[in-house]
Amino acid sequence: MRVFLTAGPNKSRDSRTFYDIKDTMRFVFLLALVLCSAPLVAQSTPPTTAQAKLATTPLVISGHKLVAEVADDDVERETGMMFRKTMADGEGMVFVMGAPQHVSFWMKNTLIPLSVAYINPAGVILEIHDLQPRDETPVSSNFDTISYAIEVPQGWFLKNSILPGAKIQGLPPLSKE
Repeated sequence: MRVFLTAGPNKSRDSRTFYDIKDTMRFVFLLALVLCSAPLVAQSTPPTTAQAKLATTPLVISGHKLVAEVADDDVERETGMMFRKTMADGEGMVFVMGAPQHVSFWMKNTLIPLSVAYINPAGVILEIHDLQPRDETPVSSNFDTISYAIEVPQGWFLKNSILPGAKIQGLPPLSKE
């Protein structure tokens, strides 16, 4: 099927521009594809500044209180502690992953030394690792049953005698995504 357009009332029949309907459909499809993928491109752009402080939740681990920011969506988890210059003692960030999985953390653009605990859905710490500033080497979990991770100032777990096997109280619900 062909459609034609004229440039105005004074144009002759010979000046019509013909368009194949398939070409029109291709154009509409490509336009829709570009418009729909724009938010995906925006989300995959690496962060360049620290994210604003996130909502917090109080946690208790082996009798020790921790106020943790909650990173529970892709952008918040991806940005994490990047570009932050400080993290106070007794503060941290809990990453809510959702379904149990194998996870890896790295320290790209993270300026302060941190410790990370990998936690199962029941709130039990399975592993604790120290992370070095700006180290882009992934630190992978040894288990594929991780639903949470908590980052704290490096050495906080050790200083408070918190070891794998400790249970965390107050974790937020598993991810809404």
